[in-house]
Amino acid sequence: MAPHPYGDPGNRNPPEHTGPAIGAPAASARVAMSVAQLAMLTVVVVASLRSLPAMALYGLGAVTLFIVPAILFLIPTALVAAELATGWKGGIFTWVREAFGARAGFVAIWLQWIQNVVWYPTQIAFIAASLSFVIGDQGLAQNGVYTAVVILVLYWGSTLITLAGGNLFAKVGSWSGIFGTLLPAALLIVLGAIWLGTGERSETPLEASAVIPPWTGIASIVLIVSNVLAYAGMEVNAVHANDLKNPGRGFPRSIVMATVLILAVFILPTLAIAVAVPKDKLGLTTGINLAFQEFFEHWGVGWGTPVISLLIALGAFASVVTWIAGPSRGLLAAARTGLLPPVLQRRNKAGVQVGILAVQGVIVTLLALLFVLLPNGNTAFIALVDMAAALYLIMYMMMFAAAIRLRKTQPKVVRTYRTPAMAFVAGLGFVACAVAFVLAFVRPSGFTGLSEGAYPLVVLAVVVVLGAPPLLFYALRRPQWDRRSPEEQATAETVLVNPPQEPPVSGSGRSATPSPGSTPAAPDPGAPAA
Repeated sequence: MAPHPYGDPGNRNPPEHTGPAIGAPAASARVAMSVAQLAMLTVVVVASLRSLPAMALYGLGAVTLFIVPAILFLIPTALVAAELATGWKGGIFTWVREAFGARAGFVAIWLQWIQNVVWYPTQIAFIAASLSFVIGDQGLAQNGVYTAVVILVLYWGSTLITLAGGNLFAKVGSWSGIFGTLLPAALLIVLGAIWLGTGERSETPLEASAVIPPWTGIASIVLIVSNVLAYAGMEVNAVHANDLKNPGRGFPRSIVMATVLILAVFILPTLAIAVAVPKDKLGLTTGINLAFQEFFEHWGVGWGTPVISLLIALGAFASVVTWIAGPSRGLLAAARTGLLPPVLQRRNKAGVQVGILAVQGVIVTLLALLFVLLPNGNTAFIALVDMAAALYLIMYMMMFAAAIRLRKTQPKVVRTYRTPAMAFVAGLGFVACAVAFVLAFVRPSGFTGLSEGAYPLVVLAVVVVLGAPPLLFYALRRPQWDRRSPEEQATAETVLVNPPQEPPVSGSGRSATPSPGSTPAAPDPGAPAA
C-alpha cells in the first residue's frame, strides 16, 4: 500500500497526527482490510433484519418485492460503485465533484450524511425493541422514554468506538454482522425449513401464483419502488476501497460477495417468517423477535428468544457503527477543502472527525426526543424513515449521473473494473431512483399521522430544510476555511486509484504536461474537474 501521507508511525508530520489522512488507509499504512471483511461490512450496512417482518406480510409475493428492486437498483448501484471506487478515491464526494464540480460533490456527500443522521434513531429503536425481549418485558418497546434512553446510550457508545480510530469499527462491524445478522438469518431459514418439513401449517399460501403480490393500484407501485431503499448503502463502504491491498481486484469481489449474501439474507428468512407467524403478530419494530418467539415457543425452547434477540440487537448495533464511520468520514474530506467552517473540521489524535460527529450527536439526541413526545413509537419510526428516503434518492441520482458523465469526460482514467453498458446500467438506476423520489411524496397506506394533503408538504419541507445547508455553506465559504497543510494541498487532486505513469523528460524527473485523463492540479472549485 502507499505510504501514509503524514509519514511513518512515530515520525508524523504534523507529529500529533496518529491516524489516517483524507484518502489514506483507514487503519494505517501497515494494516489493510480484507475482501471478506469489507464484504461483511457492506452486508451489515444494507441487510437489516428489521424490515423482514413487514415484507413477510406478502408471503411468496415478497420474492417479487425483493427481486424487482434488486434488478432496478441493487445491481446497478453495485456495478456503478465498483467502477467509480476503482477509478477515483474518496467515495461519493469525489465521484460527483469530478463530474459536476465541488458544489455538486458537497451536496452529494451532505445528503448521504444527513439522511443517515435521521436514520440512526430508527435503527437503534429497533435495537431497543430487541432488547425488550432480552429483558423479558416486551411492553417496553412501546415506551417512548425507554426507547429514547436506549437510542442515546447506544448511539454515543457507537460514536466512542468510531472516535477510537484505527480499524476497531471494522472489527466490531464485521464480527457483529456475522453473529447478529447472518447467524439469525441462517437460523430463520433452518427453522422455516423444519416447520414445513414436519408438516406444520403454513400461515401464507405457497402456490406458485402467490409469487405475484396482489395488485392494489398506485399503492402496489409505491410498495415496489419504495423497497428500492431496502438496498441502500452499497456505495457507502466504497470510501474504504483503498483500505484493501488491491482495490481494483478486491472491491468488485467484495461487492459480488456482499450482493449474494444480501439477497439471501432478505428473501429466505422472510419466507421462513411468513410460513410460521400469523400476519396479525408482525409489527414494525418487534416483528423479527416475535417471529423467533413463535418458533421457539412452538417447540418448547422459549429460552432461546432472549438469546437470539440479543444477537439481533448486536447485528443492528454493528450497522450503526459502520454507518457512523463511513458518511461522516466522507463529509470530512469535503470539509477540509474549505467547504465547512474550521470548527466542523476538527479531528482528534486518531484522525477521526470529532467536530462532525459532535454535531451529528446533537441532531440524533434531538431526534430521539420524538419517541418521548409522540405516544405511538411506530408513528415516529415511520416518519423518520420517510424523512430520510427522499434525500438519499437525490444522492443516488447524482451518483448515477456522475458515472455516465465521467465515462464521457474522463474516458482514459484507468478503472480496474468497468461496468458493462454503463449508460444503460446507470440510466436504469437513475430512472428507478427518480420514480421512487416522486412516490416518496405519496402517503404510505396505513399511515395516519398526517392527511394525504399535508404529507407531501411535510416531505417537501424536510427535503428543503435538510438539503439546503450545503448550498448555504458553499455560498458563505471563506479562503481561511481551507485548513489543509501544504502537504495535503500538494496532493489534494491525487484522487485517481491508478494514476498514469508520466515518462521522465530530460533535465527533470517528471513530465511537464499532465497525462490524459488525469485530474488538473488546481481546478476551479465551482466547475467540473474534467
